[in-house]
Amino acid sequence: MDADVIVIGAGIVGAACAQALAQAGRRVLVLDARIGGATGAGMGHLVVMDDNAAELELSRHSVAQWRELAPRMSEDCAYSACGTLWIAANDEEMAEAERKQQRLRAHGIDSRLLDARELASAEPALRKGLSGALEVPGDGILYAPNAARWLLAQAADLVRVEHAKVDAIEDDGALRLADGSRRTAPQIVLANGIQATTLCPELPIRPKKGHLLITDRYPGTVHHQLVELGYVTSAHHSDGDSVAFNVQPRPTGQLLVGSSRQFDTTDPTVEAPMLARMLQRTLDYLPGLANINAVRSWTGMRAASPDGLPLLGKHPWREKLWLAVGHEGLGVTTAPGSAHLLAALMTGATPDFDAAPYAPRGLREIA
Repeated sequence: MDADVIVIGAGIVGAACAQALAQAGRRVLVLDARIGGATGAGMGHLVVMDDNAAELELSRHSVAQWRELAPRMSEDCAYSACGTLWIAANDEEMAEAERKQQRLRAHGIDSRLLDARELASAEPALRKGLSGALEVPGDGILYAPNAARWLLAQAADLVRVEHAKVDAIEDDGALRLADGSRRTAPQIVLANGIQATTLCPELPIRPKKGHLLITDRYPGTVHHQLVELGYVTSAHHSDGDSVAFNVQPRPTGQLLVGSSRQFDTTDPTVEAPMLARMLQRTLDYLPGLANINAVRSWTGMRAASPDGLPLLGKHPWREKLWLAVGHEGLGVTTAPGSAHLLAALMTGATPDFDAAPYAPRGLREIA
């Protein structure tokens, strides 16, 4: 055996799984193909989401874990406890902000409502005429690629990383690598995002392409992570293209601008029409950004499951295989909670919250 557990993928979810398993005393081999993925392409937000009860539970536990880790994290992880402002453009969205506050409060999450005047004071760059916002001060951001490397380094005595591409998961659970060699372990964790479907075509995962843009340094322009309250509606469409206002103040003074969603394409090309739609949505909220410089734009692929929840647990029929996939745009946020849950299940411990909503589902035998 090459280890007690092999984790496929060294992105934020794979790294968190490796670290959690090492904390449980397991010797872990991480195999990573170094082809890049959502961890390097995403926004790195740490935000409690409440689209449904299971999403709220997983993100709540995860954000709390990130806050506990933050004081120990290296400076290059770029953690910032900037909080989130959920922006209400009109009275209808302000009513949704109030409902959101009630949902968060029921789970012990601190938040406060800002009226139009308080919002203008908190974020002067926002356009006039907005109705208000819900502030969630416990949210934050980080630079996910460095955070993933930091997580792996926390258990260096038990975690070994090998840069290798897995070509197949064989019937006996062994892994065949691109160079023809094999790796074996009693348990395997599949945590390589959208690439997981190349090894397990039965997974109900679809690509969800997103565009991002980062500006030059304009410190003090924006103070919180800003997200429109219409984001949840646009972000969770199961089909069609959509954009939503989402801007982060990075610790460098730059602004990271999102977000867009396109289903069923793996073409990494930056598409001018989609980028233009996304930027116009941004200017609807931050009109002053029309006069600042962009440094670059890029795309990434989220791995989306049918119900928006990750698949966390044992594969129904593949021997030795466990799944930590399908996180879509919440992989960074929910990595610690996902890892805690999976490590508990794999080691026979009791998770801190119910694992049932994330159990692998919707898998069909491939003839």
